Amino acid sequence: MRKVLVVDDESSIRRLLRVSLEANDYQIIEAKTAQEGIQKIIEERPEIILLDLGLPDKNGLTVIKEVRQWSTTPIIVLTVIDRDQDKVDALDSGADDYITKPFSIPELLVRMRVALRHNTSNEQSSIIKCGLLEMDLAGHVLKINNQLIKLTATEFDILKVLVRYKGKVVTHRVLLNEVWGPNSVEHVHYLRVYLGNLRKKLKIEGSDQELIATEAGVGYRLVDDD
Repeated sequence: MRKVLVVDDESSIRRLLRVSLEANDYQIIEAKTAQEGIQKIIEERPEIILLDLGLPDKNGLTVIKEVRQWSTTPIIVLTVIDRDQDKVDALDSGADDYITKPFSIPELLVRMRVALRHNTSNEQSSIIKCGLLEMDLAGHVLKINNQLIKLTATEFDILKVLVRYKGKVVTHRVLLNEVWGPNSVEHVHYLRVYLGNLRKKLKIEGSDQELIATEAGVGYRLVDDD
């Protein structure tokens, strides 16, 4: 059973998650405060963390930043806060995903599987697969459904970042910083142009499936259907 830490001061949410996740073969650990949550991370070594932002003793963003100093354990934020800037801040701080309450349990389970899979994958491998997409990072080669796709150097760099975080939201700031550098983190219009071209090239013939999903006001996610 995979160990999940739920950090939330609402007993009803903790109860819902306990019942739902235990029914799906997860082992649940609970914490009501940020400090208790950090202590449980150290003592229990959970494989994934579900974290509320509005904790009574400390903001959840602070918890994310503190944990990221010494742990890569996946963190999924569960919160009633639905502002784009809060999503960006959480993801930029090191959260792996962000789900707004009330949430769907099936959706949460999918997001958890993606986060866990990403965390345990061998990121040192040169070849990364995501559904029908296969990317050779060392060889600078992209194939979709075994068909070679030609990309510009910048398009390849953008896709490389999205593939590295497949299934997770990558914020505008992270993409801009990794592809164009820290002096370009405010130039979101760069992304709109390149992502538009990239989407056309990644279109699967005979399918309406979009490989790159837009998280409005936040960033982009490479759809992971593995």
